[in-house]
Amino acid sequence: MTAPKLQRSLGLFQSTVVNMIDMVGIGPFVTLPIVMGLMGGMFLYAWIAGAVLSLIDAMIWSELGAAYPLAGGSYNFLKEAYGKNGIGRMMSFLYTWQTVIQAPLVAASAAIGFAQYMGYLVHLDGWQQKMVSGAVIILITILLYRKIDSIGKIGVLLWTGVILTLGWIIVGGIAHGNFLQPLKDINADFSWAHLASFVFGQACIKSVYSYLGYYNVCHLGGEIKNPGKNIPRSMFISVIGIAVLYLAMNMSVSSVIPWQEVQSLTKTGNKDYIVSLFIERLYGHKAAVVITIMILWVALASLFALLLGYSRIPYAAAKDGVFFSIFAKLHPTKNFPYISLLMIAGLGFVFSLLFRMSDVISGILAMRIMIQFIAQAAGVILLRRRNGTQQLPYKMPLYPLPVILAIIIWLLLFSCTGIKSIISFGIVFGCGLIAYFIMAKLQKKWPFKQEEADQAEGSSFNSIS
Repeated sequence: MTAPKLQRSLGLFQSTVVNMIDMVGIGPFVTLPIVMGLMGGMFLYAWIAGAVLSLIDAMIWSELGAAYPLAGGSYNFLKEAYGKNGIGRMMSFLYTWQTVIQAPLVAASAAIGFAQYMGYLVHLDGWQQKMVSGAVIILITILLYRKIDSIGKIGVLLWTGVILTLGWIIVGGIAHGNFLQPLKDINADFSWAHLASFVFGQACIKSVYSYLGYYNVCHLGGEIKNPGKNIPRSMFISVIGIAVLYLAMNMSVSSVIPWQEVQSLTKTGNKDYIVSLFIERLYGHKAAVVITIMILWVALASLFALLLGYSRIPYAAAKDGVFFSIFAKLHPTKNFPYISLLMIAGLGFVFSLLFRMSDVISGILAMRIMIQFIAQAAGVILLRRRNGTQQLPYKMPLYPLPVILAIIIWLLLFSCTGIKSIISFGIVFGCGLIAYFIMAKLQKKWPFKQEEADQAEGSSFNSIS
């Protein structure tokens, strides 16, 4: 009997769909009033900054994802960049370790946002919101318990709901007749000091959180058709498309509910479903109920995409012998990493019951920035020096400028996540180091055994199609 393996079943359209529904999620609906509250009339600058960083970072992901189109994304990139049998082994373990923590945080944020918006439809006490968020994660786990080709079809269905929701919000603002006013007023209270402040950093954290997911296609690298072309294309289409939709949505909402009013709603605690209030003001309560249901659909779609992508990371690490072996198991008939899925979903369920949205957003970025974004940006430099660029399916333009800019911006954002999040990252990182050295000692791996250099490191660019 042939052992189950991942199948390359997702084309460009389906890959882009999975990326986009992961990016949108509940993020822009929850963070929109927060960013306006922090930045006032300059709120669009935070969304533009998030788009610019995402495009710059997507260049790095595209080069790596096209060269190493395997399940696990950053896990493979770090391993290849820093050496399969050396420090790269530790780096890929640490990335997988933090993924097992931060991926459930991402899932929890989507579920918590779902419960918040559901509060517009029916009053929910604190404990009831927690029950709803937990139930949502269970539902999505059940939907993901199937083959990848079926998942591609489900993803397209969910994506349709995402586009219809954003489209209605944008068209509503345009029809109101004041759509361009927020753009005209962007510099009314402009201040360079405000752009250079910690507050702007906090606003950018919220906007960047809403863009995260443009790289989800890399996590599914082993299931993408023609990955050398489709992975970069999918990311750039996703980032540009979502950036346009986010900016248009913010302009639409603020053209009807001015940012000054949004700030007052934030102070009184009535910001949890600002988009529902926006539609209610334009079309009445019944229409607001419909848009709220559609936003809940978007939250479900995002949770679906992110659990799908992240479940491949512990699987890839375990399959290589770098992480705990139980995560390497594929479902015997449906061919997906079910142990990994169940672990991430289970922790996401627990986190959704324990944490608040604001804590989760900062925690997500703090966990990712150092081990994932910055480490793999530096890894591109190492790979280019070692292997050259002739075999690269995709080469980022203006190299090394995108790498330098990405590292600087990520460091600035890390400093703005707050002391709690930075300490939490330090604890998770420290525990990961201890776990790695214990595991390496038992397995007699680096640094306890200096293995021969991997001969494939100089020519391991994967051109799988």
